[in-house]
Amino acid sequence: MDIKIIYFDLPFWRAEISRLPLFIANIKFDDVRPSDDDWDYAKENGKMKDGTIIPFRELPVLLINGQSIAQTMAIARICGKLGGMYPEDIIEAGKVDQIVVAVENINALLSPSMKESDPTKKKAMRKELTSNELPTYFGYLQDILSANSSDWFVGENMTIADLAVWSLLGWIASGVIDDISAEVIQPFEGLVKLYNQINKNPRVKEWKIQTYYYDKDQSDEYADDIPDSI
Repeated sequence: MDIKIIYFDLPFWRAEISRLPLFIANIKFDDVRPSDDDWDYAKENGKMKDGTIIPFRELPVLLINGQSIAQTMAIARICGKLGGMYPEDIIEAGKVDQIVVAVENINALLSPSMKESDPTKKKAMRKELTSNELPTYFGYLQDILSANSSDWFVGENMTIADLAVWSLLGWIASGVIDDISAEVIQPFEGLVKLYNQINKNPRVKEWKIQTYYYDKDQSDEYADDIPDSI
C-alpha cells in the first residue's frame, strides 16, 4: 500500500492523528511537508507540482494508492483503522468521532483570536477563552474520559481520540499562544494524566525526537516546542 500524508511542517493535531497511528504501527508512509512555494502552487492550481490532487485546496491530504482524500476526519479514520487505533464497533467509532469533533470545536474557539491583529482585542479574547470557554470544554472532555473504565476515552486502548486531545493539549501547553498556557489545563487531572501517559509511549517519544523541534525560540503561535509533560 502506497501512503502519503501531506501537511505543513507542524505537529498540529489535524495531521498528528493520522501520522502517529501509522508510525506507531510501523506502517511505512511518506510524510510530505510542503515548502511555502510548493503550497502556493497547490493553492493556485489545486494540485501539487508532482500532480497530486488537493481536492479543497486545503491540508491535510492523504494520498493512498494514487487516490487523494481530503478532510481531517476522513483521513484520520483511514489511518486509524490501518494502525489499529479506530474501532470496528459503530458505537465505539461514534464515541471516537465525537471527541475528535470536540477538538475541532475547541480549535474553532481559538481560531478568531489567532486571526485578530489588534493586541488589545486579542488579549480580551484570550481572557474569555481561559476564563470560560476552554475550561468548559475541558470539563466536558474530562467527564467523558472519567466515565470510561480505562485510562482512554474509548475502549481499553489508545485511539485517535486520545491522540487528538493529546496534540491539542500539547499545542496549548507549549506556551506559544500568547496569554494562554498550561495553567488552563492543570485543573483537569484526567486530561493531564492522559497527556503525560501518551508522552511516555516509546513510539511517540521516537516520533517527537524525529519530527519536533526542541530548544528553539519560537514566536509563531503554531510553533512546536511541545512539552513532554504538563
